[in-house]
Amino acid sequence: MFKKDPLQIIPFYTYGTKSHLYLKGRALEDEDIDLDKKGWFNLFVNSWKRFETDEIRNTPLSIILPNGKIINCITDAEGYFLVDETTDDIYALLDDGCLNYVVAYASEHKRKIQLENQFTGKMLVPKLDSSFGVISDIDDTILHTGVTSRLKWRVIVNTLFKTPHKRKALEGSAEFYHLLHRGKSNKDANPIFYVSNSPWNLYRYLEFFLRMNNFPKGPILLRDFRIPFDRTPKTELAHKYHEIYNILYTYPDLKFILIGDCGEKDAYIYLDVVKAFPNRISAIYLRSVNHSNKMKRISVLFKSYKEVPVLIVENSHDAEMHAKNKGFI
Repeated sequence: MFKKDPLQIIPFYTYGTKSHLYLKGRALEDEDIDLDKKGWFNLFVNSWKRFETDEIRNTPLSIILPNGKIINCITDAEGYFLVDETTDDIYALLDDGCLNYVVAYASEHKRKIQLENQFTGKMLVPKLDSSFGVISDIDDTILHTGVTSRLKWRVIVNTLFKTPHKRKALEGSAEFYHLLHRGKSNKDANPIFYVSNSPWNLYRYLEFFLRMNNFPKGPILLRDFRIPFDRTPKTELAHKYHEIYNILYTYPDLKFILIGDCGEKDAYIYLDVVKAFPNRISAIYLRSVNHSNKMKRISVLFKSYKEVPVLIVENSHDAEMHAKNKGFI
């Protein structure tokens, strides 16, 4: 009961450019979350551990790049670390389009540190000849969550009482994303970015789900789980706007396909993105949801829309046919 948990660092899969380094992650106690445990009580305990995090605050870390360069940083009040800086050309350091690095605690700690204090992180650097990028929502776009259910009770049940093994990817979605990733030539490496309003506490849960269901690898961009009286600075834009805008600013020469669903605010956000970034969005795919009022509103919203191709799809096959006709795949 009074045993102190060992320490860990969770480096998030981030993205950057040949001259810009953007590395982010979190230093936490390792709560020993077992994804294979069954039974409602064990599942609830795992969920509790994800949200009742014990952050390692204001502690120095060292980041070691493949060329031996060391970057020092300090975690903030919630255990997050961030390196956001201009650097030398890093193409020579890439392995299959990714910068692999190691992050470690840089000071003495009395507790055990997992993985011998060597935690591996990745930063994506898309190829210059990528045909386009893909920005995708997660909830009810590729992972059934039930965000349209009354009082969102299905979201609560699915998140708290289902392991990622039991969560189902929407049929055909992984195959469609691989087609987009490979592009028309079938040999491209078009970048995929996953943006969700889920909190960072679910990062490993969602990472495992994407890997288990064979989705293309890509940065998973979540939001900070704010609590009452949280004094950490807020971004000026809402989370999804902030992340999508930042991706588009980071890769100004790359066009994007936006994928979401009709259940929440994706349609409205994507319309604003098209206005803010003219000629940067090649298509919008929105998955239909089982909610008649929401579907009616979305249908009216796009009834006479001509700025970019928008397709409301029942399944991934419809989107695949459209993408073939448009020459994306």
